[in-house]
Amino acid sequence: MTQVQARIDGVDYAVTLNAGRHAFTADEPQARGGQDAGPAPYDLVLAGLGACTAMTLRMYAQRKQLPVRSVQVDLRFDKTATPPHIERVLTIEGDLTPEQRARMLEIAEKTPVTLTLKSGTAIHTELRA
Repeated sequence: MTQVQARIDGVDYAVTLNAGRHAFTADEPQARGGQDAGPAPYDLVLAGLGACTAMTLRMYAQRKQLPVRSVQVDLRFDKTATPPHIERVLTIEGDLTPEQRARMLEIAEKTPVTLTLKSGTAIHTELRA
């Protein structure tokens, strides 16, 4: 099970996040009342998707011994579109055939975080005293 703790204390919008042994900060940009001390929440969602995509494609390339030098994932969340959606652009450096590139695109659509976001995962919330 994956677990993260988010805590906000005295500073407006700056949230301390703990994920395992990693601690980092999320915040809103100054234009939205924060101090820009870290990525905003939607930035973190996109970061998780981008990291999962890049890692999965690297793992696939290694397993298939494909000559991939690098994988770049550019992401944009268009909240103003109807319906809102994420745009993801892959740049894969390496001497791949068109078929191998097409397969990499298929793999990107099956990454764990991609499937989680597309499934509309339920969120159950409780309040502790």
